Order: sequence, then structure tokens, then C-alpha cells
Amino acid sequence: MKKIIILISTLFFATSAYAEMSDSDKNRAWECSGIYMANYFLPSGETFEYSMKEKSMASVKVLKAYALEVGIPEKEWDEGVNKAVDKHYGSKFDESKTNACHDFVNSTIPNGEDRVKKVVQTLY
Repeated sequence: MKKIIILISTLFFATSAYAEMSDSDKNRAWECSGIYMANYFLPSGETFEYSMKEKSMASVKVLKAYALEVGIPEKEWDEGVNKAVDKHYGSKFDESKTNACHDFVNSTIPNGEDRVKKVVQTLY
């Protein structure tokens, strides 16, 4: 019985450690959320493709959903996103930063690209 309890405890802690998002990834995810939100609320006169706005909003939703899945408290997540939005709000569209964020989402979140595409299809 003791061995079973130890085995279950070990599996629980190993799974918990695997599921967490590193501080570096969390900060990058917040930064990308701020960039994506700035893309959505671009100042007038900026040129962009409408699909970029859709992908930005979908990516913000996917990042939050993933953060909640791995155990980041919603309040902590929202506070980090709000700080990033304040930092980037009103900035011009930066294609290289946006593409770097797309790469981050695709490489960090399991099935990230597919999850973003799925959310884009549900925006309307």
C-alpha cells in the first residue's frame, strides 16, 4: 500500500511540474498578448490585413486558455496581460514582432497553430 501511495504521489508531482509554464514563457505570453491586443486596436491610418486582427484576437484567447489549463490563476494572468496591453496599446503594427509571437504560440502551446485556426473560425 505504501508503494502505491508513493507511486501516485510521484506521478502527481511529476505531472504538475510538467504542466506549468516557465516564468520566461509566461512573460513572453503576456508580451505577445499585449502585442496582439495592440494589433486589434490599431490607431487609424495603420495598414493591415483584416485576417491579422482575427488571428491576433484568436491567439490572445488561445494563450489565456492554455495558461488556465496549466494552472496559472486567472487573476494573475489577467494582471500580466493588462500590464502588457498598457505597454503596447496605441503602438504601430510591427510585423516582425507579430510573427515572432505567432512562432512562440506555435512552438509553446501544443497544437497552437490548429487551436488558433479553430478559434478564428468561431469569431463570427
